[in-house]
Amino acid sequence: MTQVTPPPGRSGRSVPRPTRRDVLDQHLPEAERRLVRTVDGLADADWDAPSGLPGWTRAQVVAHLALNAEGLAGALRGVAAGDNIPMYRTPEARDDDITELAAAGPVELRSRLLAAGPGFAEAAAAVPDDRGDTPLERTPGDSRFRVGDVAWMRWREVEIHHADLGAGYGPQDWSPAFSLQLLDAMTGRGAADAAFSAYASDLDETWTIGGGAGDLPAGAVVVTGTAAALAWWLTGRGTGEGLTSERGELPQIGAW
Repeated sequence: MTQVTPPPGRSGRSVPRPTRRDVLDQHLPEAERRLVRTVDGLADADWDAPSGLPGWTRAQVVAHLALNAEGLAGALRGVAAGDNIPMYRTPEARDDDITELAAAGPVELRSRLLAAGPGFAEAAAAVPDDRGDTPLERTPGDSRFRVGDVAWMRWREVEIHHADLGAGYGPQDWSPAFSLQLLDAMTGRGAADAAFSAYASDLDETWTIGGGAGDLPAGAVVVTGTAAALAWWLTGRGTGEGLTSERGELPQIGAW
C-alpha cells in the first residue's frame, strides 16, 4: 500500500490507499472471484428476478459486467497495439449487446463472465506502464478516460454491481480499501450550492461532496455513517440506511 496525503476536503491524516498495481494484482482479482461465486450460486429461476438496478434483471447486470470487462479489455489491447479502440461501437450497440447476452441463458452468461475477468487482467498487464495518460473512449466521440484509471473503474463496476444483484452480497461486505476508493471518487457529486460533508465514523475520515475543493459554506450539512453506507448512498442507491444528519434529513442524491 502507498501512503497518500488526502487532498482538501478530507481529514488531514494520511490513509493507506491501494495503488493501481495493488488493485490489479490483489483487490480486483479477489472481487472478481467473489462475484463469480455469487453468480455460480444463482438458480436458473433467479436470473430473471429484478436486481437492485431499476428495470434491470440479474441476467442483465451479469451481462453488463461481462461486456464491460470485454469492452475495457478490447480498448486496452488497442492501446498496447497503438490503436484507438472504443469500449463499445455505439451506445445503442452496447444496450443491444446487454439485452442479447442476458437472453442467452445462465450457461452462456456464466461462461462469458468467467472468461471476462482473466481477459481484462491479461489486457491490462500488456499495456506499458508509460501509457497511463493515454485517453480511451467509451464510444466513438464520447467522453474519455485515462488508461491509468481503468483498474479503479473496473473494480467499482464489479463491487457495486455485485451488490446490485441482491444475492447475499452487499455494501456491508466491501473492504475498507474499496469504500475509501469509492468515496474518493464521489467527491464531485452534488451541485456547488449543495456541498456537504460525508464523515465515515468507522474510519474517522471526512470528504467534501460537491462544490469542488474549496471550503464548505457555513452551516453545511454533515452526513455521518460507515464508509460503506456513505459510499452506497452516494451512488444513488438505498435510502440512506444507517446514515444520520444533524438536520434530520439527508441531501438529495440522484442516480450515479
